[in-house]
Amino acid sequence: MRKNVLLLETVADEAFTVLQDNVNVFTGYDEASLKNVLNNEDIHAIITRGKGLINKPLIDTCPHLQVVARCGVGLDNVDVAAATARKIMVINAPGSNAATIAEHTLGLMLMLMRNMYESVFQVKQNNWDWRNQYAGDELNGKTLGILGMGNIGKRVARLGEAFGMEVLYWSKSTRDQPYKYLAMEEVLQQSDVVSLHLPFNSETDKIIGEKQLRLMKPGSLLINTARGALIDHPALLQALNAGTISSYAADVLPDEPPVESLGIVHHPRAIVTPHSGSLTSATYRQICLLTINNVVAALTGKQPDLNSIYNRNALALINN
Repeated sequence: MRKNVLLLETVADEAFTVLQDNVNVFTGYDEASLKNVLNNEDIHAIITRGKGLINKPLIDTCPHLQVVARCGVGLDNVDVAAATARKIMVINAPGSNAATIAEHTLGLMLMLMRNMYESVFQVKQNNWDWRNQYAGDELNGKTLGILGMGNIGKRVARLGEAFGMEVLYWSKSTRDQPYKYLAMEEVLQQSDVVSLHLPFNSETDKIIGEKQLRLMKPGSLLINTARGALIDHPALLQALNAGTISSYAADVLPDEPPVESLGIVHHPRAIVTPHSGSLTSATYRQICLLTINNVVAALTGKQPDLNSIYNRNALALINN
């Protein structure tokens, strides 16, 4: 019997075809369609991307649920604990966005350091003479501080090194890396550019606040392509207004689309992209195909890639 899969968001066309070839596919892209599916179908797997919530009420509505999955890395919108308690497999795509997020990070870094955004804007305003007041610098010779040396952090470190930067880092635990490990406070104090690559959890919530921002070098840059809630945004706005740090660039905000964060979005020394770092055509396709293939494997009696099963250790303990 073919299993039933509920999509909370669209996926890449090739991945959607894989689903259609192997399972029955239902879509719940809005509240009405979701309610209709749940009232009429027995769901065995739920797949989301970045917005659709797989929370406990939704999980509890599906008594035969075997798999919940996110086409992506972070699982902020998936209640992993609720799924695990029901012995439901949680699938994601670890490491799949490392290259593209690292590229995006360096792009934001270059835009800030070289004042590219303002340069392009002024030329589009027919103000070629703005070059006479241009103020910018270069990455070469600067110190890059990385908070979080996971897959993305390591790639950013290598790219920074290729640009001639000295790399320092802090992570939850020391790792076998060719870069200098320091306490987080020391990384903040010594870096010209600080880039965040930490997961979001209770320990990292607002890990960058007023105290940490005051430790940063005058004129330093802060980059966040990880999670918006890693930073206390009122404190960040205050630091930008006071000139405690020079500039800020991000691909993530604590509220998306921004409402409370509009002060940061519109700040003249901030650049924010719309959480688009991993939406390149190549990575989007890769993330969707990787996740969908593992979901199909789990539903058809095959073995998914073990690294894709986020709660595999917890499930093993429960089953034993």
